[in-house]
Amino acid sequence: MNFLYRLGAYLLFLRRAFAKPVKRKVYTAELVAEFEKLGFNSIILVVIISFFIGAVLTLQTAYNMSSPLLPRYLIGYLTRETLLLEFSSTIVSLILAGKIGSNIASEIGTMKITEQIEALEAMGVNSVSYLVGPKIIAALVMNPVLYIFSVFIGILGGLFSGLLSGVVNFEDFIFGLHFSFNSYYVTYSIIKTLFFAVIFTSIPAFYGYNVQGGALEVGRASTKSVVESSITILTANLILTQILL
Repeated sequence: MNFLYRLGAYLLFLRRAFAKPVKRKVYTAELVAEFEKLGFNSIILVVIISFFIGAVLTLQTAYNMSSPLLPRYLIGYLTRETLLLEFSSTIVSLILAGKIGSNIASEIGTMKITEQIEALEAMGVNSVSYLVGPKIIAALVMNPVLYIFSVFIGILGGLFSGLLSGVVNFEDFIFGLHFSFNSYYVTYSIIKTLFFAVIFTSIPAFYGYNVQGGALEVGRASTKSVVESSITILTANLILTQILL
């Protein structure tokens, strides 16, 4: 019953988040700020992680292809498939759930315990729409962009590590990147990133908005929101993979 109660409260929370804003200019200004906080400020993290993961994927694939019968272009092919299908959509979203989710829960939770949210409501502002709506919309726009960026950087990392270590040459790696390419995999992964974007912004916002107590409770809400966001992302990944593939 507690789960059903929280689920119902969460769905009502989402409904308020997507309500029509009262003042479009203020909402637009908040949306622009969220693009910077949720998107551009995460680029460096995505670049570093994607580059090294792409490099490691290439090396691990090469070292596990011990049979001389296996063509070397499979190294580039398997690196591409791993980045396209799983890493750059799911793993990056999990990382962002920790970075962005904790920040959202702490920010809104602090506003809650300092009664700033009550002040917004007293002024007739839909606080959920004003505080949470721009975050969700910004994540919906930026998460697919970060996914594409992650794939590109991961492939570069794989190419550099493959060439520097000598496990694959440039022509074989590039041929593997083009080999048996299925464009639907990109569509499938972008659809996943849209669902994940809603999850890792709305769940932390929900926990932060419903904080009761002081700074200790804000910290607990932040931790719990990251855990539940990660579990929900993994569950959604399983369901979406079953449906879309």
